[in-house]
Amino acid sequence: MELLVKARDRFSETEIDTEIVVMSLGSGDFFSLTGTARAIWELIDGTRGKDALVTDLAASYCIAEDEIEGEVGAFLDQLGRAGLLASG
Repeated sequence: MELLVKARDRFSETEIDTEIVVMSLGSGDFFSLTGTARAIWELIDGTRGKDALVTDLAASYCIAEDEIEGEVGAFLDQLGRAGLLASG
């Protein structure tokens, strides 16, 4: 199992009300994380892999894991392509 880890040296983040704004230091791109995107971002703490993250998120939202697994994977891929995740 590969743990999900944020690449803390590659971004800056700030919380504004119910939103987390993340700026990639390499590209200058901004990401506005609200709702489930914010929940996923907050679950990326270096202690769980994708499967555990899906399990925790599904439990939080009372939804079946197989209903969200694809979308969570796509979002994690997007974070990875943006350079916001490190190898864990």
